[in-house]
Amino acid sequence: MVFFVEHHGQLAAASSGSALLDATGTAPISDAEFSSGTPYDSLPLRAIVPPLPIERLGDPAFLAAHRVRAAYMAGSMANGIASCELVEALAGEGLLASFGAAGLTVAEVSRAIDRLGALGNRPRAFNLIHSPNEPAHEAAVVDLYLRRSVRLVEASAYLDLTLPVVRYRVAGIHVDATGRVVAPNKIIAKASRVEVAARWFSPPPEKLLAELVRSDEITPDQAALARRIPMAQDLTAEADSGGHTDNRPAITLLPTMLALRDRLQAEQGYEEPLRVGAAGGIATPASAAAAFAMGAAYIVTGSINQACIESGTSDTVRRMLAEAQQADVIMAPAADMFEMGIKLQVLRRGTMFAMRAARLYELYRTHNALEEIPAAERAALEKTIFRAPLEEIWRQTQAFFAERDPAQVERAAGDPKHKMALVFRWYLGLSSVWANRGEASRQVDYQVWCGPAMGALNEWTKDSPLALPENRNVATLAWNLLYGAAVTTRIAAARNQGVALPTEATQARPRGMAELTEHLP
Repeated sequence: MVFFVEHHGQLAAASSGSALLDATGTAPISDAEFSSGTPYDSLPLRAIVPPLPIERLGDPAFLAAHRVRAAYMAGSMANGIASCELVEALAGEGLLASFGAAGLTVAEVSRAIDRLGALGNRPRAFNLIHSPNEPAHEAAVVDLYLRRSVRLVEASAYLDLTLPVVRYRVAGIHVDATGRVVAPNKIIAKASRVEVAARWFSPPPEKLLAELVRSDEITPDQAALARRIPMAQDLTAEADSGGHTDNRPAITLLPTMLALRDRLQAEQGYEEPLRVGAAGGIATPASAAAAFAMGAAYIVTGSINQACIESGTSDTVRRMLAEAQQADVIMAPAADMFEMGIKLQVLRRGTMFAMRAARLYELYRTHNALEEIPAAERAALEKTIFRAPLEEIWRQTQAFFAERDPAQVERAAGDPKHKMALVFRWYLGLSSVWANRGEASRQVDYQVWCGPAMGALNEWTKDSPLALPENRNVATLAWNLLYGAAVTTRIAAARNQGVALPTEATQARPRGMAELTEHLP
């Protein structure tokens, strides 16, 4: 507790004492004892700022549901950028992180499950990404998660609910001894559109439940129980962010999702209230505090974790990210939804990926086959982007999909436009792999998923040890954001009571773990 009082015409602060409130609810008098040990009686009280432990930020139900120390989550970044090391580092701190399973083979995801199984009961999640162009792969990942008893997934990039994700949610649903519906598998869904969020906050679609009953995946009784739960108890309102994004501003998106939560909770009467978290642009104590102040149950970070030493990317990328400013991002075609024209946000500074990927999409849009591309244009593609004849790229693409999804090769045999899409996706897919590996010869083609949050982090950490890529680790950043959010919230409480603090007292500067430890839950 902090008391701000007036002493000899100056603002002073005390950390102990008592206050007398008058009938109007104001606090005109304080009997405060200062740290100097000198008592001061009957000092005019200007403000009271109560303590704000980190564990009080957000919704305590989120902490209980996921067995975490704070309402914080590191979101999944594809291709293992949200790596096992990253998940382990945050799990060791009692914080939640989601492994970046998108873009990996089923075997690679299985190995990650093996490794992270050593965490025991400590928190962790795995990504499940919507794959409209590879439905068999999405189904195979769900099969893996069910076989391996993965109980929490972060669902991302969904445009609509699919049979595999519904199957995951309702598998094993039952009633406990108290009559409460228990769904063993939990989903934290990400959405930036209200119509998509509404599907997550609603019970599983009847059509898909009926299909699961027909295929004996669930019983009719389980289908009836599924009508009493939401697809996702937690939904992350994903504002302007790295990777898949609709570039929505958080200040308008989050309140809209909160209103949706309230409406559907009232309509459905769920036993456990729905929760809305916030993601996109969270990279400083101020942005974290703002999200909590608007009502976020938890916050999710992404781009800033890629800049940390535990991420599954290269030192070269970490250095590039450490130099990024907020305007150094751009939208580019997405590899997994290339044919649909879906875009994602990437780093612009230091790479030509966005420009080259946009050129490939324009060629795809205006031609029906590789053979239709003018000879001069094709030669330029082979020289600058693919660095090999397109016939060779197709052979490599065939080999890749023969293992991952053979149906894609079969379709391409009778559909030259689909074949062209697969060839172009070779570049879009490998560009992120080159970045993660730090392949020097391909730096100009690096695809680095990044949002404006990265520039905000760099500005906040400027002239501090955390400005250096080698000093950034996910736990230190997480606790800095949470501690800084608590400090920022208390400063705002003083300001809202008319207390203008000196500038130097309002700076939630980056701190080392040694400084933070005594303030952690």
